[in-house]
Amino acid sequence: MPRRWSIAPHDRGVVSRISQEMRCSPLLAQVLASRGLNSAVQAKIFLESKMTDLHSPDLLPGIPEATDRIVQAVKAKRRITIYGDYDVDGVTSTSILWHCLKLAGANVDYYIPCRMEEGYGLNLEAIRKLHEEDPQRLLVTVDCGICSVKEADLARELGLELVITDHHTMLDELPRAACLVHPRLPGGSYPFGDLCGAGVAFKLAWAICLRLGDGTRATPAMREFLKGAVGLAAIGTVADVVPLVGENRIIVRYGLSTLTDREKVKGNLSPEHLHTGLDMMLKVCGLDGKKQITAEDIGFGIAPRINAAGRLGQARLAVELLTTTNRQRAAQLADYLNQLNENRKTVERKMMKEAKQMVEDHPEWHDHAALVLASPDWHPGVIGILASRIAEAYERPAIIIALNEAERLGQGSARSFNGIDLHASLTQCASHLLSYGGHKAAAGLKIQADQINAFREDFVHKIGLVKPEADAEAELKIDAEVILNDLSFTAVRELDGLGPFGSEHRKPIFAATRCELVEPPKKIGGGERHLSLKLRQFNKVMKAIAFGKADWADQIAAANGPISVCFSPGLNSYNGYETVDLHLIDWQAESVPMAV
Repeated sequence: MPRRWSIAPHDRGVVSRISQEMRCSPLLAQVLASRGLNSAVQAKIFLESKMTDLHSPDLLPGIPEATDRIVQAVKAKRRITIYGDYDVDGVTSTSILWHCLKLAGANVDYYIPCRMEEGYGLNLEAIRKLHEEDPQRLLVTVDCGICSVKEADLARELGLELVITDHHTMLDELPRAACLVHPRLPGGSYPFGDLCGAGVAFKLAWAICLRLGDGTRATPAMREFLKGAVGLAAIGTVADVVPLVGENRIIVRYGLSTLTDREKVKGNLSPEHLHTGLDMMLKVCGLDGKKQITAEDIGFGIAPRINAAGRLGQARLAVELLTTTNRQRAAQLADYLNQLNENRKTVERKMMKEAKQMVEDHPEWHDHAALVLASPDWHPGVIGILASRIAEAYERPAIIIALNEAERLGQGSARSFNGIDLHASLTQCASHLLSYGGHKAAAGLKIQADQINAFREDFVHKIGLVKPEADAEAELKIDAEVILNDLSFTAVRELDGLGPFGSEHRKPIFAATRCELVEPPKKIGGGERHLSLKLRQFNKVMKAIAFGKADWADQIAAANGPISVCFSPGLNSYNGYETVDLHLIDWQAESVPMAV
């Protein structure tokens, strides 16, 4: 589907004033202006966000009561069990709260459900088992539970004290737990509703540390713990693809620095304690020794390896990696998770090939507003990744369902496209589903096999009704049109100050017209999946890479003339040298009028 390029309008006077007052390049000034920061004062507030700008944890609905219950349990030496999810957000949430309670001297353990056998979130059998083992325990969920109405009722019936902390979209009926913690809880007024599970867990840990101190200030040991824990929160925040604005941007901005700057995390908790496993993970990712870890390093390096454990039914190992103090054990676990990720890639490639063939075998689906694909041969732990790949490849929401033929049940994972609200659409189709949950961009579901065709028809119809509105979001928003000579090393380095980048706070995107090919396009990478170009504009030659877009090679070669390119610039380090490279996002065969 061709994308319409839309270049942000600029007031040259505003850009010039920002550039002069901040002593920055016009390139950075243009981006700041395109993001609505029209003065140097606004720009400095944004660029210099501090941890002290985070909201007080006691403002988050439910945290004061949850903190009371947890601190009482710590002092009474009751067992506290953290019930987490098996994805990166759940694993980091579990690890943050475990470290906090362990430091407080609590009798604490954790429970991570098996993705294939137990599915997402709280389940009835697990609650019965945990109650039977210790009816006096306090059960605290992280990153799950807000839709677990039946499970909370069972816990109440058994007399098991249950505290639920979550961030996912709520149903009309809330679970009747002892306490609910959620940034968007009805009746609350928390200023930032887009925290992920790890962000909520970090705020809860912060509140516990304050309570165990003098009520307003944590002990020195607890303060050092919180400085290190924000690194775990950053990993969960990036991996869960929540909007990287507001508090999320602050958490990630500071947390990334703690992953490499040990001066920010002193004392007996790091690196020997809190970051033992992370150090080993950075090593297997090839990130050890890197001066600065980026959100992209998390998204493409750290997160997939942690996720692989949960996808393949071994999420407890990921939590163990992030909580162990034994460096030898941490190294073993990091290597094992790395191997699991390689196995996941193999499974994913096979499933992707099968999914594409399935679409080709059903030409009637080509005009559908969404895709719903199901197979008994697909691994339920990899369907989330496949849903993302299919949504991107076909530019529409996608639901991938792994079928269990023996039980005639399907476990599905959904991913959105162009901002369509998945959760709202699933709610409209709920009569076909056994259960579902998630948020606007991603969701999970369970369905009986004989309901899939009816669900597909209904879901595609519902998505089709909202698609015209989503088309307005399909335009490619560009911060500025530039010439390649504008992309100096210094100017591109300045753009890094806008980061970290992620959902709803993307990397700066630029357009350049009348670019010539220095040499024929090349297909590179494993399986020749990626595209490499050398572009010349006037006297400037630059390298451009388009990941997963090798199919553009023949099209660009056939254009047989200058092309316009849309890209995000970045710094590439190799053998001690840094160069400016372009991440190609889109291209056009010739310069055409663009919306401004």
